[in-house]
Amino acid sequence: MRPFSYQRASDPDMAVRALAAGAANDPLTKAAAQPLAGGTALIDLMKLDVMRPAAIVDINPLAHAWSAIEPGGGSLRLGALARMSDVAAHAEIQRSYPVIADSLKLAASAQLRNMATLGGNVMQRTRCNYFRDVSYENCNKRNPGSGCAAMDGVNRMHAVLGVSDQCIATYPGDFAQALIALDAVVEITGKAGTRGIPFAQLHKAPGSTPEIETTLQPGELISAFSIQGRWPRSVYLKARDRQSYEFALSSAAIALDVQDGTIRDARVALGGVATVPWRAREAEALLKGQKFDEALARRVADAAFADARGRRHNSFKIGLGRRVVARALQQAATMEI
Repeated sequence: MRPFSYQRASDPDMAVRALAAGAANDPLTKAAAQPLAGGTALIDLMKLDVMRPAAIVDINPLAHAWSAIEPGGGSLRLGALARMSDVAAHAEIQRSYPVIADSLKLAASAQLRNMATLGGNVMQRTRCNYFRDVSYENCNKRNPGSGCAAMDGVNRMHAVLGVSDQCIATYPGDFAQALIALDAVVEITGKAGTRGIPFAQLHKAPGSTPEIETTLQPGELISAFSIQGRWPRSVYLKARDRQSYEFALSSAAIALDVQDGTIRDARVALGGVATVPWRAREAEALLKGQKFDEALARRVADAAFADARGRRHNSFKIGLGRRVVARALQQAATMEI
């Protein structure tokens, strides 16, 4: 691990100033200041020499203001420094937003969930082996313009949706799929104050600049997430190589609003298969106004992966993903609420 300076922020203004002052023009953040909350991802990448921040800004003192869990009034607000385990265990979230509780319970290990924060979780970087192993020069996320070793390498865990000819790295998180499915809004605190954007606008598809992963500006921090409405009929289903502490091969976040057997609204988000948190809006359109049956679930699943592009080792994800979507739809449609 390389040397770095350490600063503990006592308030949001101090954190923003410290991060903005330390931010470099390099989008790879090798020389920039980085915020430290749970540290469960950042410290890993620093040890691997993938991230080389010159300064660390500890934002844990902001937890007293940024860790609230506030359901009520038909909405939900979650502080970005709330711990994953606390949110997953919250009784009202389990009742009204089970897709959120499930996405958090199925992530990482119990020890990591006790440390990791919601804001840090959605900002985690890809688990692509070629990104995390600096002995590979050709990674466009680490070294723009160097190429993508995964294209012709071992790409079993890589994305089939949202890919480009520059990068096929998969976004690894689970919680983000629940947020994008529920039309969450992200509260961002920066030099100009606080602004809100749809969660769907936070992450950037790789395109020709895979090294730029989010729309956050230098010095900005995620301070909260908010969701309108209640979604008690919602599920998160995750298929993985083992049943604990493993990233998704394919996952689905499903939320349904069903009245008298008819689906009035539907949300479908996919994980483990895309370069960013992925909303399958074309698939959702097939559900609205319909009565659920298995044939409809298969059509929706097919639509969700209509634009998928598999490669040598990961083409199996397309068929697996369809089955995961169909099964998650079945679970959501038949759950008792």
